[in-house]
Amino acid sequence: MDLLDAVILGVVEGVTEFLPISSTGHMILASYLLGIKQSAFTKTFEIAIQLGAILAVVFIYREKLSKSLELWKKLIAAFIPTGILGLLLHHYVEELFSPLVVSVMLIVWGVIFIVVELLYKEREHQIDRPEEISYAKAIGIGLFQSLAMIPGTSRSGATIIGGLLLGMNRVAATEFSFLLAIPTMLAATGFELVKNASSLSGGHFVLLGVGFVVAMVSAFAAVKWLLNFIKSHTFIPFGIYRIIVGLIFLLILL
Repeated sequence: MDLLDAVILGVVEGVTEFLPISSTGHMILASYLLGIKQSAFTKTFEIAIQLGAILAVVFIYREKLSKSLELWKKLIAAFIPTGILGLLLHHYVEELFSPLVVSVMLIVWGVIFIVVELLYKEREHQIDRPEEISYAKAIGIGLFQSLAMIPGTSRSGATIIGGLLLGMNRVAATEFSFLLAIPTMLAATGFELVKNASSLSGGHFVLLGVGFVVAMVSAFAAVKWLLNFIKSHTFIPFGIYRIIVGLIFLLILL
């Protein structure tokens, strides 16, 4: 991996982390196209630069996060299912990190998005702010997030679908998904850095720094764009995009 690869992957991570199209999946596919072989460092890089994306969300929602302890409690409650299952199934999930699995899951969840949106109806008494969600529903969304351990699923996509099915409107579901990324990605990043810290060299830290900054700037732009987009659009375009990308890569791989 060189500096150009780090910049490209940083953009891919930042743009796709909070869009419901699977950042992990796109990182695997991008690495495949760039000819970057999966190694201990590339896996660490792909997860560590998520910290940049997290900082973008923390900055955007800094006021909300600083004023609501109750919101933090609900985010932690939502994180618990993923935290437990992630620790128990980590080694099994790593075996699924392949372009083929990503392609299939892009298609599967693309179809799910379209079906859910076609059946979804705005209701008068929907939850319209992340703070209003109950602990039970927060944990329910956390269970949906656990499905995203399979690469190609999309953490944001699974949590948004969970939010919609549990009575949140599109904006609230999307914002809760953004905020839930904070404890989830901090835990995942910390775990990987601790596990692989001894194998990192000075050159590795330069690549990590470049990817980190690029991911942060890209994520900031993507979050702002998505929040504006869903005020007047459904998630169906993302479902269509997922299916098209998944089919293209299946044709390439097979």
